[in-house]
Amino acid sequence: MHPNERPIIAFLTDFGLDGAVATCKGVMLGICRDAQIIDVAHTIRKYAIRDGAFLLRFALPYVPVGVHVGVVDPGVGTERRPVAIRAGRGDILIGPDNGLLPPAADALGGVIEARELTNRDLWLPVTTSTFHGRDIFAPVAAHLAAGDAQFDAVGPAIPLDDLVRLPEPEASVREGAIDTVVTYVDSFGNLRLAGGPTDLDAAFGTLADGDALLAEFGASADGAPPVREPTAYGTTFGNVPSGASLIYVDSLGNLAMADNQGNLATRLGIGHDRPLRITRA
Repeated sequence: MHPNERPIIAFLTDFGLDGAVATCKGVMLGICRDAQIIDVAHTIRKYAIRDGAFLLRFALPYVPVGVHVGVVDPGVGTERRPVAIRAGRGDILIGPDNGLLPPAADALGGVIEARELTNRDLWLPVTTSTFHGRDIFAPVAAHLAAGDAQFDAVGPAIPLDDLVRLPEPEASVREGAIDTVVTYVDSFGNLRLAGGPTDLDAAFGTLADGDALLAEFGASADGAPPVREPTAYGTTFGNVPSGASLIYVDSLGNLAMADNQGNLATRLGIGHDRPLRITRA
């Protein structure tokens, strides 16, 4: 970082907007007054680690190099480790060792080094078992951003293979069909899916805007029945009429499905982890 540049701290939680976020930001600014804190998201579904991992991976490559804090931590206070991960681009990611951080680190040049947060001199003087975002993650991140602590001071090294990683959903492809799964539902009700453009090519060959497809959602784990949705391929939302659905490749290069100017997830009653088969109509 250039000496005249203010340090960056990106911040993501499932805390909502009831004061916990402001508390953590206050801790950060109390230690590193010059920090520029970028709020990635704080309205993630409660305890949804995979959602937080998705949004960190989505956002952080476009954030300047800095220290990034992620707190989606249903295991707070248990034996799960608090960790710091150094990525190839130069960023440091701080949070729980529960699978939240590695996908973003991969997108920032890969995991180079990982350390457990054990140096209590970098924590708040009094810590609790239920608010590590305030007591551990925020102060450690602020000390690193301020430059008054080096990465190796946070605690002992962790073998990279010991970091917790969530299983990555994958698409299964055969001629004329893709079996995939809903990996994330965004605030527009768009469904992000496992798989990418090569899966479309392998299943259907070259698709043109408007080519008819059929989306068949399997029954959900909570008993919701299967759903059939005639749809079409499109390169962008405006390739179909307002209110109609399309299957497209999103800005991360993943398969996705949406309603043009509508909320597909609400209209069809589709949530996270729903299985989906895509075929030609």
